[in-house]
Amino acid sequence: MTSWTYSMEKANNVTEFIFWGLSQNPQVEAVCSLVFSFLYTVILLGNSLIMLTVCLGHLFKSPMYFFLFFLSFTDICFSSVTAPKMIIDLLVKTKTISFGGCMMQVFGVHFFGGTEIFILIVMAYDRYVAICKPLHYMTIMDRQKCNKMLLGTWVGGFLHSIIQVALVVQLPFCGPNEIDHYFCDVHPVLKLACTDTYVVGAVVTANSGTLALVSFVILLISYTAILVSLRKQSAEGRRKALSTCGSHIAVVIIFFVPCTFMYMRPDTTFSEDKMVAVFYTIITPMLNPLIYTLRNAEVKNAMKKLWSRKVFWDANGK
Repeated sequence: MTSWTYSMEKANNVTEFIFWGLSQNPQVEAVCSLVFSFLYTVILLGNSLIMLTVCLGHLFKSPMYFFLFFLSFTDICFSSVTAPKMIIDLLVKTKTISFGGCMMQVFGVHFFGGTEIFILIVMAYDRYVAICKPLHYMTIMDRQKCNKMLLGTWVGGFLHSIIQVALVVQLPFCGPNEIDHYFCDVHPVLKLACTDTYVVGAVVTANSGTLALVSFVILLISYTAILVSLRKQSAEGRRKALSTCGSHIAVVIIFFVPCTFMYMRPDTTFSEDKMVAVFYTIITPMLNPLIYTLRNAEVKNAMKKLWSRKVFWDANGK
């Protein structure tokens, strides 16, 4: 064993972290537990409904539904990294997580969060091709290309996440071990490292912040190009395109504004961070299925046709 390895093992004497949670008031925490249990149930049911609709309706042949299925799947995974643990912690006095569990949470949040960002970019590209180049749509967005783009979203999310974890896991932690948050994220954990984290914090900000900001700009440019091209469409074409793109734009705004606030700044934490984090880890995954069903006529019609047909079949014993 080298002296460097020995010193690192000696410095890393923190085996678990303690969360401060959302509130120090037991009554408030009990109410929050009920609220977030309800919201998490909505996330599971809403996104599962979209996934079932795509599967049972045999809609995978459409690139839009293909990527919508995996967006819903990613939303479920993304919220499941933090929500169940948070709900349980709201009911207990001491909220602990092992060092390994903390690193896994950092990985999961950034893996599924990064993957969702890339899926939103791919969905924007899909809508751009469908609206601006409709005659070449099926050629450009064939199944093989869709599979490659989907694989790229998962690889991109993995690379982004593994960089975040690699930057944090190699730091020495010798106490204190209390995190002023309800889950393990990079900035709150960096505050506990017993070494100078300025360089690591700058790299983390560059990694996450650049991903959020650049992706946001790309998406804004994409949807601006789509909206400009709608001038050449018929009234019916504009209405249909605006219905679809409007839901996409809403998802982009409610997801990227909190993320940009959290990660496009130096290695600092604010008292508002926990509420902002609740918004993009709980609220956004819950709103996605509502936006894509209530504000998207195409998805809403597909659900009506599928489930009304299944009810008719069940009523006739088929």
